[in-house]
Amino acid sequence: QVQLVESGGGLVQAGGSLRLSCAASGRTFSNYAMGWFRQAPGKKRAFVAGISWSRGSTWYADSVEGRFTISRDNAKNTVYLQMNNLKPEDTAVYYCATSSLIYARRESDFGSWGQGTQVTVSS
Repeated sequence: QVQLVESGGGLVQAGGSLRLSCAASGRTFSNYAMGWFRQAPGKKRAFVAGISWSRGSTWYADSVEGRFTISRDNAKNTVYLQMNNLKPEDTAVYYCATSSLIYARRESDFGSWGQGTQVTVSS
């Protein structure tokens, strides 16, 4: 199994920035993509961004396109989410996850999940 540890969450004012990190360990050889999801209270967990380990190809939810950037460091088995121009609606618990698919954005296509890190954006 894969163990995932998120870090970098916190409180920020609207318009500010945060960078989240997700360090993966364990049996990572079968993971072809990683993604970030978020869940606000009373809402469904939603896809945010995804990345291919091999090529570094990325894909995003429309709501964060142009503001968030997902990247990876293969040597460190770490994925990052740079969040700029944060908005109050970005407030959520952010989770990283792994997938055996090359491209994935559905929650059901991700097998291992981190415990999440809280991001709060004040207005």
